[in-house]
Amino acid sequence: MSSESHILNNFQSSIEDLEVDLQKMTELTINNLKASINGLIQRDSAACSSVIASDEEINELEKDIDQKGIRIIMLYQPVASDLRLVTSIMKVSPNLERIGDQSVGIAKRARKMNKNPECPESSLTQPLHDLALSQLENAYLAFKNRDVNLALEVKKKDKDLNLICKELAKKLTKKMESDASRIKDYLDLHYIARSLERIGDYSKNICEDAIFLESAVDIRHGGELPESENS
Repeated sequence: MSSESHILNNFQSSIEDLEVDLQKMTELTINNLKASINGLIQRDSAACSSVIASDEEINELEKDIDQKGIRIIMLYQPVASDLRLVTSIMKVSPNLERIGDQSVGIAKRARKMNKNPECPESSLTQPLHDLALSQLENAYLAFKNRDVNLALEVKKKDKDLNLICKELAKKLTKKMESDASRIKDYLDLHYIARSLERIGDYSKNICEDAIFLESAVDIRHGGELPESENS
């Protein structure tokens, strides 16, 4: 095997390793998001504690991805689509880490609420959670498959997530006005709703990275969409 072929094989192996780490980080993040809301809806404090305990693994994967990405750039000096792939993965991982942090926040609030009598309004967060979870799963699929159309669809649906969050906030405000005895629970639910809305924002960021990866077009902060998608 020539030295050039050896270098190419090592480069491809390093890229695949980076993608495996991102997939593992995504799966952990998705599982923690599911467990945090199950901890609330099912009043499962053990699920909440597992989210908090496993968050460190997500943090470590973020650091590993950064280190491996920098090493790939330094050793192999990738260009064009290869460089976009490495840098995009390095940009996606912080968004996953932040989603993990939001899941931890939800789990901590849920575990606190579970010490109180059951709050029927907890179930109101389910539709918001379902959409936030779907947005995260589809954002990763868009990135993994370089699917610009799916990425754009997720970005559009973020408005639906924001609307559901606003409607839930209104309902919780009315409950606080009519039942001051549960105001702490309602405030915790409001915090959980805001966390789910932020998860939607981070998923939208991942979609922007997916579009950049495939089209080499930066659509952040009002940037133009790829021509084929604008027509």
